[in-house]
Amino acid sequence: MELLHEGKSKQFFKTDNDEHIIIRFKDDASAFYNIKYAKIENKGKMNCAISSALLSYLAENGVKSHFIEKLDDTAQLCHLVEHKQIEIIVRNVIAGSMAKRLGLEEGIVPENTIYDLCLCSKDLSDPLINDHHAVALGLATYDELKQIYAVSERINELLTALFDKAGMRLIDFKIEFGRTANGELILADELTPDTCRIWDKATGEKLDKDRFRRDLGRVRETYEEVAKRLLYALNK
Repeated sequence: MELLHEGKSKQFFKTDNDEHIIIRFKDDASAFYNIKYAKIENKGKMNCAISSALLSYLAENGVKSHFIEKLDDTAQLCHLVEHKQIEIIVRNVIAGSMAKRLGLEEGIVPENTIYDLCLCSKDLSDPLINDHHAVALGLATYDELKQIYAVSERINELLTALFDKAGMRLIDFKIEFGRTANGELILADELTPDTCRIWDKATGEKLDKDRFRRDLGRVRETYEEVAKRLLYALNK
C-alpha cells in the first residue's frame, strides 16, 4: 500500500477506492510536540480496538464518522475526508491545559460543558481561537460551526453515558471534523485514551495519555484496562 502520510500515532494508506483510506495505529507515544517520545507495546492494537468500538457505538446512535470497518488488530478502513483545520475540545471537568492556563485546580466540575476551539497548526502549537477567528480565516462558516457544536454535544452525551456504565468518567476529549466526497460534514477523528482524558469513577485514577505525559507508569496496562471495560460495557 502507498503511504500517504505518517503522523505521531497513525499511518494513512491509499486504497483502490479514491473515497477510502486505510488508517493504521502505531505503538508510538509522544507528548509536548514530540519532545517526549516512546514506544508502548500493544498501544496501537488497543487504540484501534477502542476507537473502532466507540465509533461503531456512535454510528448505532446516529452519529456519522469517517469509520467504515476494522480490518485487523491495528487497521481501519475509513472514508477519505477533507479535514477542517480546526479542533474542538469538549470539557466536562477542568483538567490539563485549561487548569494550567486559568490557574484552576484539576477536578472542578463546571456548571456548563465547555467547548474550546483550536487552530490545527503544529508551528503555532494549536492555539485557541473563537468562532469569529474560524470564520475570518476561512476554516468554517457559522452554520458549519453550529453543526459541529451540535454533533459534539451529542457525542459527549453518548460517550459520557457509556464511560459511566464502564466505571469511568469522561473528563474531556478532542475531535476533528471533515467533509466526505459528497460534501457531508462528519466526525473524522479517533476516540482513544490518546485523545480523551479518562478517570476511574471510584478512585479518580488517570486512565489515559496523562500516564505517559506525567510519568505515572503502567501506560500499556491502563490502555488495555480501558479497552476491556468499554468492550464489556458495550456487550452488556
